[in-house]
Amino acid sequence: MARELLLEIGTEEIPARFLPPVLEEMAASFRKMLEAERVAVGEILTWGTPRRLALVAREAAEVQAEVETEEIGPPKAVAFDAAGQPTPAALGFAKKQGVAVSDLIELDTPRGVYLAVKKSTTGRPTASLLPELLPAFILGLSFPKSMHWGSETITFARPIHWILARYGGEVVSFPLGDVVSGGVTFGHRFLAPGAVEVKDAAAYVAALKAAKVMVDPAARRVLLEQELAEAAAAVHGEVVPNPGLLEENTFLVEYPSVVVGNFEDRFLALPDEVLITSMREHQRYFSLRGPDGRLLPHFIAVNNTITRDPNVVRQGHERVIRARLSDAMFFFQEDAKTPLANRVEALKGVMFHSLLGTSYEKMERFREGAAALARDLAPELELSVRSAATLCKADIVTEMVGEFPSLQGVMGRQYAKLDGEPAEVAEALFTHYLPRHADDDLPPDRVGALVGLADRLDTICGCFGVGLSPTGTADPYGLRRHALAVIRILRSQELHLDLPQTVAQTLELLKGKISRGADETAAEVLDFFQARLQNLLLTEGFEHETITAVLATGWRDVMEAADKVRALHEVRQSPEFPALAVAFKRVINIAQGAEGGEVNPALFQYGEENILYQCSALMESQVTQALEQRNYPEACKALAALRGPVDAFFEKVLVMSEDLELRRNRLALLVRISRTFLTMADFSKITTA
Repeated sequence: MARELLLEIGTEEIPARFLPPVLEEMAASFRKMLEAERVAVGEILTWGTPRRLALVAREAAEVQAEVETEEIGPPKAVAFDAAGQPTPAALGFAKKQGVAVSDLIELDTPRGVYLAVKKSTTGRPTASLLPELLPAFILGLSFPKSMHWGSETITFARPIHWILARYGGEVVSFPLGDVVSGGVTFGHRFLAPGAVEVKDAAAYVAALKAAKVMVDPAARRVLLEQELAEAAAAVHGEVVPNPGLLEENTFLVEYPSVVVGNFEDRFLALPDEVLITSMREHQRYFSLRGPDGRLLPHFIAVNNTITRDPNVVRQGHERVIRARLSDAMFFFQEDAKTPLANRVEALKGVMFHSLLGTSYEKMERFREGAAALARDLAPELELSVRSAATLCKADIVTEMVGEFPSLQGVMGRQYAKLDGEPAEVAEALFTHYLPRHADDDLPPDRVGALVGLADRLDTICGCFGVGLSPTGTADPYGLRRHALAVIRILRSQELHLDLPQTVAQTLELLKGKISRGADETAAEVLDFFQARLQNLLLTEGFEHETITAVLATGWRDVMEAADKVRALHEVRQSPEFPALAVAFKRVINIAQGAEGGEVNPALFQYGEENILYQCSALMESQVTQALEQRNYPEACKALAALRGPVDAFFEKVLVMSEDLELRRNRLALLVRISRTFLTMADFSKITTA
């Protein structure tokens, strides 16, 4: 038999950002706890609002599962004497286990036959376990910040005011701080604040809905989206998409109610990003666009109550947003009076990191790095790259970015346009920050990409150089994100960058700042990049062995490494590959450690040697040409053509001949072939049946 458990923790308002992660944690943590207690459970649901966290565990078993254990005692040879009578060892073990000697069993082990006893432990009723488990479960939930309240020593995200706990409809009673769990919940704080008694999850959801609480965030989101769409349509507009803002508002309210507000047309002179950011960050308002794509002088506010007079609420929101937008207009107008180029000097007063200097010093470093990248990869853009790198951090010291840090780059682009900077320079002031997170766009322009690469490489190399590398899950400077961004930018822009050389150049620019050896730091940075590249390729569906085989050859170019992995992956799908890989591995394994040298055809004793020599020379030429053209599938095809001659060679020729001259010559041939193989991949890393 199984029953349903319903648990609700009623609190003061929990911050919206705390809720999604803790609801996910609740389900996983509760299941883990029951499994540890041998209590079977079915589906687990979690719901939440600012004032409550709820969990429903369906089909939670009424009794713990029985557990059978074996206790091993003395060896049989020690437990019985020559006459077969139990010795003190057997008698003592049986007494300790509370059984007769006749109840002991014989157990075969790797060390011989031992006496043992099997014990079966009957499970406890779940109803008796829950009062012990639930307090620890509740207090074990994690939040970014927790607090004490009153004289209580316990901590939680916010003070706990009530706990609803029912199992199979019956109240599970337990104390937690100054609260004792019961069978009631409470409705909306303002619209229906009274207590509501509920027996199960179905009654709980229905009762709270009647009490103006939509406890299921998914249902709350659907209602909010519907109300937003209807409100926007009423003013002939559409909501500017913002999934993060939608989620935040979903978790800010228990019952969403929206109202459309207005602001003066004069504020539309502000850049769209400024209007949207000001409404979003200060007030959590949604912006609207008209059919022509332009912002409308309207916004939508989400309230936690159904108002008697919407006009009063609207006017309140409008007063607040008018003040906010007036401030933004002032910041924008004041900032526009000073060209970005005149703000660069002020970066000397902005500390990037105490060990790595000011933002001005950082800019000087990555400007040189970006210019070097441009000379190698896009010489025609070097002047634009230098200009963009010089200006790209200048908006840090503007009033607007000081008020809205998330507009860094956005305002730089806007002010650069007002200053008359070239379009590609102005655009790069924003795009060099891309991607800002895992799902963000990549820079579409080459200038922004090159500046962004140099900026990130300076950060990564600088942090590694002063001992600030990531440890475990801790990565306070976002170095994993930066490294992944470098890899993604190189691939999206199809840039063939010599990464070891670039890292060495970056560390040279950091000389005087870093405290660790450049060679040691470079090795760690390159290992760090390899780990990120390997993880990325794994997520793209390539096999671990394929990736390892390519990266083990000493890669230098992200694009080249990724393309080789793709080509090798395709070759591995062919039915001939296993036999081909065996042949490759045999060559590499035998040639490993050999000195190599010139091959002397005059020493060939068998036709198979000469055939392999001729075919390998052709293969080497074809592979070299294919690699120069970055045609990696063709390189794999040329390598594969050598399988037949290799098989015939090994079948006929004894490589390790007693004649040292013949042995050296044959090994030299295999070394030459293996070196060509290794320009593509290390096939010894690939498992074959």
